Amino acid sequence: MSALAGLAGTGTLTALEYPVADFSGTPLWLSFIKALLIFVYLLLQVVVVIWFERRVIGFMQQRSGPNRFGPIGICQTLADGFKLIWKETIVPARADAKTYHLAPIIAGSCAFIAFSVIPVGGTVSMFGYTTPLQLTDSPVAVILVLAAAGISAYGFVLAGWSSGSPYPLLGGLRSTAQVISYEIAMGLSLIAVFLYAGSMSTSSIVAAQANMWFAIPAVFSFAVYCICMVGETNRLPFDLAEGEGELVGGYHTEYAGMGFGMFFLGEYVNMFTAAGLATTLFLGGPAAPPGIAGIGDGMFNQGWWGVLWFTIKIWLFIFYFVWLRGSLPRTRYDQFMRFGWKVLIPATLVWGMAGAFIRAAQLRFFGSSTFLATGIIVGVVLVIALVAAWQVDSRREAAALKEPEPEEIDPFAGGYPVPPMPGQRLREPAAAGPAPRPLSPAPGTGTTDEEA
Repeated sequence: MSALAGLAGTGTLTALEYPVADFSGTPLWLSFIKALLIFVYLLLQVVVVIWFERRVIGFMQQRSGPNRFGPIGICQTLADGFKLIWKETIVPARADAKTYHLAPIIAGSCAFIAFSVIPVGGTVSMFGYTTPLQLTDSPVAVILVLAAAGISAYGFVLAGWSSGSPYPLLGGLRSTAQVISYEIAMGLSLIAVFLYAGSMSTSSIVAAQANMWFAIPAVFSFAVYCICMVGETNRLPFDLAEGEGELVGGYHTEYAGMGFGMFFLGEYVNMFTAAGLATTLFLGGPAAPPGIAGIGDGMFNQGWWGVLWFTIKIWLFIFYFVWLRGSLPRTRYDQFMRFGWKVLIPATLVWGMAGAFIRAAQLRFFGSSTFLATGIIVGVVLVIALVAAWQVDSRREAAALKEPEPEEIDPFAGGYPVPPMPGQRLREPAAAGPAPRPLSPAPGTGTTDEEA
């Protein structure tokens, strides 16, 4: 820390480029206790969110949801957990046994690793030691979260490949392509946050939001992240790796018992990891909401109070996940991938460059008139957006002017069945029957039977 402070004094590093959280007074045994607390915190949240999701979606679909085991069905998740534990684990005959058992461990554990760098609260006193409510931090902590999310993709593809069945293999490939594609857009959307905070450390990013949460100046990044985290966690309407109509159950089709339970647990913990990262980067982390933070000289904005505010913000995102699942239908895979590669990634690239120029204008790299420089940059971005919208409209008009599709089509014209487009009907095939006899002239008339 002293060496980093010396570099900061020479201008090589700014004050927030290294972590703000101080772990120098935290012994190793206390770190193990904090890791256990984070693990228990996440497990309890998962138990509650499964029940919460079933009850909320049941209310949205006018049905009761779980209501038998425990008060208003609160213990139903525990019953499901015990059922998974005691179910027999069946390994397919053609499976690669070692990889088959390793894949769910990878998928389930990576989500917990990512939560280790997220600050859950402020600095507190535990067992006579002053320590931040965060397991660890790093100058590139956000990159660690993205790396853990990338490693979890190995669990999906290995599960599909090791099952020895074509449908899990297709589900694993689809899920891996989906996670990688939307992780690119997610990473690009965070560039503006890094520029505003001047650091990739999670504690430094939280400290940089003391005056304004980054969800306001980086609103476009916030919107893109909220879209990408749904695709990253394989949740509806983007749970295309588990499309029942095409893939039966996706990459975990051949799993039973706790093998399936680890994938199930990893999906829900990933929801909390994505929500926790969004809270840290855009909503001030464990900081109290504006207004409450100023009460009593900040008495509600420090210590253990941060756990309450952090949990409330996370559950706002959890309700967002549940609301999407109960409201929207599943998208088509090609549309989903096209949206990621042709819309989100180019848009976040342009936004990242615009954010860099705006940040440079605020630091007066383009002269003393910050407002004028920012206005010019925003104007250029708007012109680019208008040109892109004009190109899309032109292509749609050109497609509309094309020769209309025929109202009736032959489904076997190309040699294999083709379903009709909306508004088209299939041409009925000719009925199979005996070959018609050749026509011959009627006796004494010189005409055919048909002419007669």
